Amino acid sequence: MANILHLMPDLEPDEMDFVQSLVQDMPEAEARQFASIYRARRKEPQLVLITTLLGFVLLAGLQRFILGQIGMGLLYLFTGGLCLVGTIIDLVNYKRLAYEYNVKEAQQVIRMMRY
Repeated sequence: MANILHLMPDLEPDEMDFVQSLVQDMPEAEARQFASIYRARRKEPQLVLITTLLGFVLLAGLQRFILGQIGMGLLYLFTGGLCLVGTIIDLVNYKRLAYEYNVKEAQQVIRMMRY
């Protein structure tokens, strides 16, 4: 039984709980492989926060492009972050945006490892 705390101590608590539930039945070597792949693909909440702040002064929607939400990124780009309201909402919810992205990436890594 792999302990994700030893493999990835830098995760947020809710993300750590989710990832631990994914790797709890994995052998140690497979959990290390998962941690290695997942660490390279996940986004830090601070990155989402910084790119959202850049949306106020440079390029609205940058955070959405980084999170792989191309359609929303284009919408934010062409509407000025939905007249800055969407950018402000993203600023408040940056941790949730990062968590949702990371959950999807963790699930993709698990599917990839199983096939």
